[in-house]
Amino acid sequence: MSRSVLMLPGDGIGPEIVAEAEKVLNKVNDQFDLGLQFETGLVGGAAIDETGEPLPSDTLERAKKADAIVLGAVGGPQWDKLEMAKRPEKGLLGLRSNLELFANLRPAILYPQLASASSLKPEVVSGLDIMIVRELTGGIYFGQPRGVRELDGGERQGFNTYIYSESEIRRIGRVAFEAAQQRNGKLCSVDKANVLEVTVLWREIMEELAKDYPDVELSHMYVDNAAMQLVRAPKQFDVIVTGNMFGDILSDEAAMLTGSIGMLPSASLNSEKQGMYEPCHGSAPDIAGQGIANPLATILSGAMMLRYSLGEEKAAEAIEAAVSKVLDQGLRTADIMSEGAKQVSTREMGEAVLAAL
Repeated sequence: MSRSVLMLPGDGIGPEIVAEAEKVLNKVNDQFDLGLQFETGLVGGAAIDETGEPLPSDTLERAKKADAIVLGAVGGPQWDKLEMAKRPEKGLLGLRSNLELFANLRPAILYPQLASASSLKPEVVSGLDIMIVRELTGGIYFGQPRGVRELDGGERQGFNTYIYSESEIRRIGRVAFEAAQQRNGKLCSVDKANVLEVTVLWREIMEELAKDYPDVELSHMYVDNAAMQLVRAPKQFDVIVTGNMFGDILSDEAAMLTGSIGMLPSASLNSEKQGMYEPCHGSAPDIAGQGIANPLATILSGAMMLRYSLGEEKAAEAIEAAVSKVLDQGLRTADIMSEGAKQVSTREMGEAVLAAL
């Protein structure tokens, strides 16, 4: 059975890290006879330069037909002065909304080999394993009306709308409860129900859903406290579920507990389990083209793709084991470099994972 994977390198370090991920996926494709077929498309700034649009219609159509998508990163300073609708990030948001990729899964796992790379004390973060479930297609990032208007007297005012429907909350809640069932049975819902009516409804719906999952312990936490607790005692969390904006911020905070955002993959899924898989870091234009970017988050995103969209657990585990073996060997890119380790390039890290496979 043939299955299509659309590779979208994007901008900045995207082409470098996606190239290594594709090599690894090709390797397990052969090893496990997965029947994967790879295509490459344009998105973000690269698409703007080529077509004038951050999400060309050809890319969108191929994305809709693909079984899964691997994305590198989008954005860079050379496109910052474009009007908002034409910026590279609109390509990413367009894929999320058009494919209805409402559930973003971001694991924050501290590899034991990298405990010293975290900015927190080893005893605080050793053994860290959190799954953040972020709602991805609603909330203030997509709410209407939005814009900048001129008030009487000529003063400008920016405005955005924070909005969630009951159905949007229920579907992300079910993903989170099911994730907790597969882990340690603890779910923390993060909101700001003491200030925002939207999250009063969010909390009510989570309480209603909890009745369907008696094996999951549901708790609630305000977002400001959650941000503090992630730094103070992060291992108290198992699964966190929250809205789009809060999830954007908290998942990046959690990523840094692991030593480097360059280590963390993510999955964005729709109701059909079609997904887009990307590293949690950005396009890092300051190091693009230097061959020093960490490809492991993108490689691990490929493992998540095999697990969540294609149901290939053994192949996913093989990639994850290979990454762990490479870290055991003391190989490090610059972002996770430590005393006594050997620094390697983007390509060398990819080749090491291939060898471990």
